[in-house]
Amino acid sequence: MLYRRSGIRHTDYAADRALFPIPADRWAIVALLALAVLAPLLFSSLTISSYLTPWLVWVSATLGLNLILGWAGQFHFGYAAVMGIGAYTTVHAYKAGVPWEIAAVLGGLMATVIGVGFAFAALRVKGLYLALSTLALQFVMDWVISHVPAISGGVSATLQAPPMALLGQRIESDAGLYYVALGWALLVTLFMLNLRRTALGRALVAVREKDYAAAVIGVQAFRYKLVAFATSSFIGGVSGAMLIFCFYHAVTPEQFAVNVSIELLAMVIVGGLASIIGSWFGAAFILLLPGQIHALIAWIAKLLGADIGIETLAHLPYAVYGGLIIVFLLVEPMGLGKLYGNVRNYLMVWPFGYARK
Repeated sequence: MLYRRSGIRHTDYAADRALFPIPADRWAIVALLALAVLAPLLFSSLTISSYLTPWLVWVSATLGLNLILGWAGQFHFGYAAVMGIGAYTTVHAYKAGVPWEIAAVLGGLMATVIGVGFAFAALRVKGLYLALSTLALQFVMDWVISHVPAISGGVSATLQAPPMALLGQRIESDAGLYYVALGWALLVTLFMLNLRRTALGRALVAVREKDYAAAVIGVQAFRYKLVAFATSSFIGGVSGAMLIFCFYHAVTPEQFAVNVSIELLAMVIVGGLASIIGSWFGAAFILLLPGQIHALIAWIAKLLGADIGIETLAHLPYAVYGGLIIVFLLVEPMGLGKLYGNVRNYLMVWPFGYARK
């Protein structure tokens, strides 16, 4: 069948430590990459610009938050503020004449500096106290961005983002912006895939499980927590810049408010803590599913001839959507990534149901 270990013999450490040792996994990755590359030819421009491009950007942000929440086990309720810092920094630097690539890196670095600055104080506490400290970061950044005209232009101002110029080439087409978002999402995914195989990744997991025990074996918990916050903030800052230049094309304080941090947290939890493929699933579930449920309910109502008011039709999909979240978490509390892992593990031994991986 598809998933089989028979005939796969590892004769060296490199083969044993390969990212995808099973051929079926490699073929699946090739097929998905081919689909991603051909997506602008297979889907309409509206689908590319309104669904696929923002999904890829939010996947990158979800992976960044999952690094600090899933791998390091530290609460972060202010991740939207981190993205906002990166977005505003990138836009201002780009308008000042800095090349877009360097401006995006500067946005990530600024988010890293501010994120680590808050982490120095926040990491002195744990649990709900840490969550409250990171939430303070969100509220402080919201106030600063809204009330400092030099940053945002004012409370209700909109800061326009110039068209992106990557490597000197101006990118304005929907397909071009999609490929930029795809490249960043794949880069972050590849980084996360390799992170869990490194000493840094193992140290973060040790800190997550029990920081006192990690300290006993020589892992400096506070240092690795700061590294996790710094790396996660950099990914979030660049992802915020990607969101503005690839999707919104303008930045306002409302785009990075506290409700966005809650949505990002939901993407991580629904997808699965410390799950890379779960981050892809979680972002799709939270970002794309409500619109599809709305269209499905409208189609069913039209098919049955039911008269549903506009207000009811606007709110009913969210009730169904919330119920689906509860059902998924009841079926598998570890998220959609674990559901995928359960199916994959079943196929590994099918049809020998008595065997276990």
